[in-house]
Amino acid sequence: MSDVLKIIQDPSLTYRQQVVALARLAESYDDSLPLTADEMKMKEEGILCDLNEGVAPYRPRYIIPDYSVLMEKGSKHLDLQPPKDLWEACASLMIMYNHVPSITTFPVFLGNLDWLLEPFVEKMPYEEAKKCLGLFLLQIDRVLTDSFVHADIGPEDSKTARILLELTEEMQCAMPNLTLKYDPELTSRDFAEVCAKSMLKTSKPSFANHRMFVSEWGEDYVVASCYNGLKLAGGGYTLPRLRMYECSLKANSIDDFKTNVLPHYVDIMLGFMDSRIKFIVEESSFFKANFLVKEGFVKQPNFTGMFGMVGLAECCNHLLGITDPKQGYGNNKEADDLGVELLEIVSARVAAHKGMYCEGVNNRYVLHAQVGIDSDGRENSPGARIPIGSEPEISAHIVHSSRYHKYFPTGIGDIFKFEETWEKTPNAVVDIIDGALKMGMRYFSGYLENNDVVRVTGYLVKRSELAKLDAGEQSLNHASVFGQGARDYSNALDRRVENND
Repeated sequence: MSDVLKIIQDPSLTYRQQVVALARLAESYDDSLPLTADEMKMKEEGILCDLNEGVAPYRPRYIIPDYSVLMEKGSKHLDLQPPKDLWEACASLMIMYNHVPSITTFPVFLGNLDWLLEPFVEKMPYEEAKKCLGLFLLQIDRVLTDSFVHADIGPEDSKTARILLELTEEMQCAMPNLTLKYDPELTSRDFAEVCAKSMLKTSKPSFANHRMFVSEWGEDYVVASCYNGLKLAGGGYTLPRLRMYECSLKANSIDDFKTNVLPHYVDIMLGFMDSRIKFIVEESSFFKANFLVKEGFVKQPNFTGMFGMVGLAECCNHLLGITDPKQGYGNNKEADDLGVELLEIVSARVAAHKGMYCEGVNNRYVLHAQVGIDSDGRENSPGARIPIGSEPEISAHIVHSSRYHKYFPTGIGDIFKFEETWEKTPNAVVDIIDGALKMGMRYFSGYLENNDVVRVTGYLVKRSELAKLDAGEQSLNHASVFGQGARDYSNALDRRVENND
């Protein structure tokens, strides 16, 4: 009960945040799906983390509705008819968003907004369309108060996308997160530069390697939450993560780690995922009763399990006896090569495992470079990233990252902080992004060093909102507390600044 009282008495939590915290506390005490002895030991030793999903998850972690169904057919459950104009389309989407569950309690995917809304925008005068979309974005920012809420645009240019980007710069909101599906052969250079300018000034959109995602998922992929690649009308059942640094502490040599320790823990986590997915599909009511399933917004075979990992850098440095991060992973060929070897082992073992209830995605789970929501100072950098403070200059950083991105179809990304004068040369930023994607980077994010809206690990927060938390005040954005922890324990806002010289 002391945990309950702590939540109730916390003045920095809004009412909604207290409700969510209390619900998560209740989930953590559910014993409907008991852990095995190996799973329990992994959790106790900090090697396995379930990322606040609870002991017995009752809905998929990430749900990716096909909102085109709403545009074409409406929703019987919500008593909505197909919208006839932009005002009705935005209203229908906002209504539906409030009924899409996820691990955060908010929808992690809002749709390919330009695809969905362009037919309505084309029929409306510019100023009226901008007013309507401005109110739509304002509602998202004030109602869906979590920056894991994510929308996509592109790859083609559109009137809707340009209005959304114009409003994004004017409004400076942390919600929603935003991705451009980018392909230089499909995305006009002018539009790419407009997106790059917006990215610098507002930390969004990020640039996704459209060709890479299409080659793995097909045309109907989405980017959701932080940077999660998933299948439209599907999603991710679960995302536990393996803390690679803690794993490495169990090995007495590099060979022992590769041959025995790492495969052992990978297998346990795969079994952990099997049991959770089986419970979600067979025991929970979601796939039996939820209107998203019944009305065709999502389809169970399109879901998969997301095998997450953090701390590849610290794992490699520890195994090689490197104590100075600036001399290790990201700046050391031996450490970088070891990182690739370890990902080959994990990737092959996950690919060889037949997943539960993911028939539409080849019956396999998929790797995810998890960005981390710890605020306790654990020694694990996000996914396969170079530790902050040890980054080389941007060209070397891109060369390094491009070796690792191919292993993570459900998401990996790198973030670059730019000096203020880059705002005057968005064309040069697009040149950098073009080169990065050609080399094999999956996802490129950036922002100017003095922005209020900043990208932390994959999600967005405002520095001004962090200042409120520092003063013991409430922040509307549910992700601000994660940003505060990442700033204080992982120096997440202190990335290397890329000079324009």
